Amino acid sequence: MDDIKKMKEIAVIAARRSGKLIMDQLNEMRHIEHKDGINNLVTDVDKGSEKLIIDTIRESFPEHTILAEESGLETRTDEHTWVIDPLDGTTNYAHRFPFFCVSIAVMFEGKILLGVVYDPTRDELFSAMAGKGAFMNDQPISVSNRKTVIESLISTGFPYSQDGKKQNLDYFTRMLGKSQAVRRPGAAALDLCYVACGRLDGFWELGLQPWDTAAGTLLVEEAGGRITMMDLSEYDVFKKEILGSNSYIHDEMQGLLCK
Repeated sequence: MDDIKKMKEIAVIAARRSGKLIMDQLNEMRHIEHKDGINNLVTDVDKGSEKLIIDTIRESFPEHTILAEESGLETRTDEHTWVIDPLDGTTNYAHRFPFFCVSIAVMFEGKILLGVVYDPTRDELFSAMAGKGAFMNDQPISVSNRKTVIESLISTGFPYSQDGKKQNLDYFTRMLGKSQAVRRPGAAALDLCYVACGRLDGFWELGLQPWDTAAGTLLVEEAGGRITMMDLSEYDVFKKEILGSNSYIHDEMQGLLCK
């Protein structure tokens, strides 16, 4: 457990350092590239943030494996794996739309042990350790208690692939007519944090990667929520879909989306 506490300390330091870099560069001109299609952006800030996070981790845990969005998988001798999104919400960031974050998780033998998500625009740091609850700026958080979809605020995101967009547009239309409202903020890690702290009641998305969800899913579960695949089977961070909620509306959401 002491090792996990140390990992959390390092994750928080790395997230805050990265958040400062991101905010320092927000209003500067930046180099923007396209990867895997015209809508999937990467900036020099993504790359700089990722390097800063990895360097911070390596100072304390040089033997740990790292899976990061921009640099991929770097396997080392230890089975602990850090899963890093250095800038979740790059498109928002490129347009100076203030909804983006840093996401860092640690996994061991397929289990997520630690999650840290930092929103530098609001100075909100979300954190969770398995079995220890969920927190925002060191204060305990919990999911909402809304019991039905019609009274709930739901969020989603649209994948980069055109086929995925069409499929999710069908889901979006179904949910829009049955919920209080549906939002599409543009950063999955923060969407999950908002479910964890009760600002949102549910979330679903397709076309995701492990770094998008690893930290956020632990936060939702530790805050009393529920995370599954779209068919209600056990969640797998390496698959590309997710259904998350305050737990009360989970089955109803699934029935509406996958009827």
